[in-house]
Amino acid sequence: MFTNPGLTGRMTTPLQIDIVSDVMCPWCIIGYRQLTEALVSTGTDYVLQWHPFELNPTMPAEGQNVVEHVAEKYGSTAEQSAKGRQQMADIGRELGFDFQFSEESRMHNTFNTHQLLHWAKKTGHMHHLKMALFSAHFTYGRDLSDDGVLADVASEVGLDREEALAILEDQRFAEAVRTEQAFWIQQGITGVPAVVFNRQHLVTGAQGVENFTHILNQLSGMAA
Repeated sequence: MFTNPGLTGRMTTPLQIDIVSDVMCPWCIIGYRQLTEALVSTGTDYVLQWHPFELNPTMPAEGQNVVEHVAEKYGSTAEQSAKGRQQMADIGRELGFDFQFSEESRMHNTFNTHQLLHWAKKTGHMHHLKMALFSAHFTYGRDLSDDGVLADVASEVGLDREEALAILEDQRFAEAVRTEQAFWIQQGITGVPAVVFNRQHLVTGAQGVENFTHILNQLSGMAA
């Protein structure tokens, strides 16, 4: 759970924010960065929790080239795919996040990343690991289907590397992750990012700083 005190403390209790996402989802880190700017500008006190979602649950271990993946999943041409990646890179740059897309970028199944995130929540490292995984994939092109790479990323945020490897080996949090994924799907979430405020108000997609600011102001008015 990630807690950040706001600047003005307009709400009497912190705003609970649940974000359902996948580290393979570029719009998830974009949406998070947009929301963060809105939270800072409105001085909102909040508590944030990440939750698992797999964009590609049936993807094989070796993953798939991102251009091929987008073509198969969305019917996009190579030109459309390149334009979309450039658009995301431009938006990311404005938000302080460095997307380094290439024609060789790959998509991967993220079930193991979610197991490590579940473990990291127990020690208060979940948010930092989530951010590190986004950067590992999108900025540095590290292979998140490789257990050794995942263990390295975990160790870089203060977690025990050997324990991370053991978790990936014995899959001890597999059932817990599947249970949580099923819960959010049962709540009607079929795509990410999905942001839930105070377990009542669902907002889907990267809304932009202005829209998130408007939403936060509305919520603040309701709380008042």
